[in-house]
Amino acid sequence: MARLEYVGHSTVLVELDGMRILTDPLVRDRVGYVLRDAPVPRLEELRGLDAILISHAHADHLDVPSLKRLAHGGPVVAPQGLGALLRKAGATAVIELTAGEHCTIGALGIEAVHAEHDGRRYPLTRPLPALGYLLDGPPRVYFAGDTDLYPEMEALAGRVDVALLPISGWGPRVPEGHLDPAGAARAVALIRPSVVVPIHWGTMRRVALRSIGDTHAVAFADAVAALAPATEVRILQPGESMPL
Repeated sequence: MARLEYVGHSTVLVELDGMRILTDPLVRDRVGYVLRDAPVPRLEELRGLDAILISHAHADHLDVPSLKRLAHGGPVVAPQGLGALLRKAGATAVIELTAGEHCTIGALGIEAVHAEHDGRRYPLTRPLPALGYLLDGPPRVYFAGDTDLYPEMEALAGRVDVALLPISGWGPRVPEGHLDPAGAARAVALIRPSVVVPIHWGTMRRVALRSIGDTHAVAFADAVAALAPATEVRILQPGESMPL
């Protein structure tokens, strides 16, 4: 049965067409000054993966210790330019893509999609791209990674059954290059998926900041109801799953 689990932050386990795909693995209790509010996932439940998708090089999306803990021996799909870093993290089969390119893992087609986001590992270093991915089910699942709104996002309309969209950050302010609840709802109105699952919320927070709970998720659901009422919002807490 096709299903997905919101592991937390930008990490989602998608079981589709007999394949197990994990996005942006973050499976530990902190990344630098960012702490995990949700329970740390059980690694044994994330074994047997067919592929890992990496959206960009930021440390909360390409977390080297998490990749080493997973010890995944299969394909890792990532933006062009991240191969060397991923091999240092233990990846042995890296597929580097640019927006618009495709690859196939088993019988599952994967298309790299543009993301409006600064994907470089550190500030003031060479530019690196960020990507989202469209998994060609059925159902067709779009994982946005980190992105801001961009006009070409509308081209995904009619191609997405389930959208996984980021709606928040590590605290009350969402910086440029990201979607806040209102911006994510506008993305839903452009893409028009049947179902949207908010991600990148409810998991991580900066040190000394209090958790804001599901405030952003509720605001997102309300905004989608106003802008794109035909799309169903499914709010999953970290660790919760749903059938596809």
